[in-house]
Amino acid sequence: MNIIVKRILFLIAVIGIWQLIFVTGVFPDIILPSPAQIATALFEGFTSGDLVQALGASLKHLLIGLSLAILFGTILGVIFGKSNQADETAGMYLIALQSIPSIVWVPLAIMLFGFSEFAVVFVVVLGGTFVMALNVRTAIHNVSPQLIRAARTMGTRGFSLFRRVEIPASIPYFMQGVRLAWAFSWRALMAGELLSNGPGLGYSLRYAQDYARMDQVIGIIIIIGVIGAVVDQLVFSKLEKNVMQRWGLRTKA
Repeated sequence: MNIIVKRILFLIAVIGIWQLIFVTGVFPDIILPSPAQIATALFEGFTSGDLVQALGASLKHLLIGLSLAILFGTILGVIFGKSNQADETAGMYLIALQSIPSIVWVPLAIMLFGFSEFAVVFVVVLGGTFVMALNVRTAIHNVSPQLIRAARTMGTRGFSLFRRVEIPASIPYFMQGVRLAWAFSWRALMAGELLSNGPGLGYSLRYAQDYARMDQVIGIIIIIGVIGAVVDQLVFSKLEKNVMQRWGLRTKA
C-alpha cells in the first residue's frame, strides 16, 4: 500500500478515535474540543488574519535566527574542527551548551533584550548554533585521512587543502547539521515566543491558553507540528537525501 495512503488512513483513524472520545463525554468541551470545533477555530483564525499574521512573524523570526545559527555554528565548528587546542580546551563546553533546553535561554534573553522580537531571535540563534557547530566539527574530523594524504602528495596544502578537499568531503555531514539546526531552532522559536509580547504562533498559543480557548490552543499546536513535519520532509530531508546520493553515501530508492 502506498505510504501516503497509509498516512491518510492513520490520520482518519486518529480523528475517529478523537471524535469518539468527545462524544462519550469523558472530558468536557473546555478541555477536549471536538475535531469540528478545532477546524472551525482554525478557519476563523485564518479568515480573520490573526493566524496569518502570527505565522508570518514566526517565519520571519525563524529565517533570521536560523540563518545566524548556521553562520555562527559553521564558524565555531570549523574552529573546533581545525584546531586541536581549541577543541581540547573548549570542546566539552560546546557539548554542554548544546544540551541546555532552549526554554532555559528565555529568561536570559528577556533580561538582556526585554520582551522584544530580538529576544526571540536570540533564543532561536542559541537553539541552533551549538548543534550546528557540533555537526560541522564532526564533519571535519570525519574527513578521510587518505584524501588528505593524497592531496598533500599532489602538493595541496594550507587553505587550498581545506577549500578543495575538506569542505567538499564535509558537505554531507554539513547538511545533516543544517537539518538538525532547523529542528532545534523551530523548537527554540516556540519556546521564545511563548514568553514574548508577540507577534508569533507561540504568543498566540499563550494568549489562547490565558482565555481558556482550547480549540485555538490545539489548533495552533497542530499548525506548529504540521509546519515542522512538512518543512523537514519537503525541504531539509530532500536536500540531505540528494546530497547523500550525490556523494555516494546513499543509493537511490
